[in-house]
Amino acid sequence: MRNRIFLAVVVLSALAAFAQQTNSSSSSSSASASVSQSASDREPLASPRPKDFWDGDDPNLVNLITHPFANKKYVQRQVTPIRDRINELDQLTSETSRQIKDVDTRAQQGIQLASEKSSLADQHASDAATKAQTAQTAANVASTRVSKAEEMVGSLDQYKGSAQTEIRFRPGQTVLSKSAKDALDEMAAPLKDQRGYIIEVRGFAPGQGQAATRSSQRMADSVVRYLVLTQSIPVYRIYAMSMGNAAATAEGKQSRDARVEVNVLKNDLATSAQQ
Repeated sequence: MRNRIFLAVVVLSALAAFAQQTNSSSSSSSASASVSQSASDREPLASPRPKDFWDGDDPNLVNLITHPFANKKYVQRQVTPIRDRINELDQLTSETSRQIKDVDTRAQQGIQLASEKSSLADQHASDAATKAQTAQTAANVASTRVSKAEEMVGSLDQYKGSAQTEIRFRPGQTVLSKSAKDALDEMAAPLKDQRGYIIEVRGFAPGQGQAATRSSQRMADSVVRYLVLTQSIPVYRIYAMSMGNAAATAEGKQSRDARVEVNVLKNDLATSAQQ
């Protein structure tokens, strides 16, 4: 196969050389005749400058075969525009890549900044929600405390009966019997170290007018004295009143017995606070 290709190249080279020689001979003969006829009338022509093969038109296949070596300047003239164009395309590609990279960088920065702002906004919203919840909790606690304070203020003077006993006396006497003392001891025992209680002492005596009032006062004083001296009940917790012959029952009947009614009243607020 290689031999055939080489043979074809040689044949084509020979044909090209022969054709060129033939053209040159015919051109020379015609030119000689023309020159001989007008030599007397025309000035002699200047000898033409030797023209290189690559200075003319683009070579054809035959010229490429017969003149395989190109002129260096010609090559440079042909290659330089291509090289300049390639360089221009490279610069354009590089500039485009740089612009794309800059756009991508700015986009990434914008996305990151937006993400940071979103996270910051979420954090602020979470902090605000936490503060709002804390404020609501504090408001609820304050409201509860206010309600309790109002309840405490309203219950300061509210007392309820806790214990009751009745001490009887013989007519005209103010001395406490043993049974009366035992009853007072039993009633006063739970009151030690207690707060929020008062003792109401009311004396009743038969008779009329001031005599009954004085008699009931003496009996009430006897009970108060015993509680203070024997049971160490503070005086400020005892309220004594001489009722005389006032009606002591719901029916309004006057009592004919000499007696002292002792009631222990407790404040629920103080009792619950102590517990």
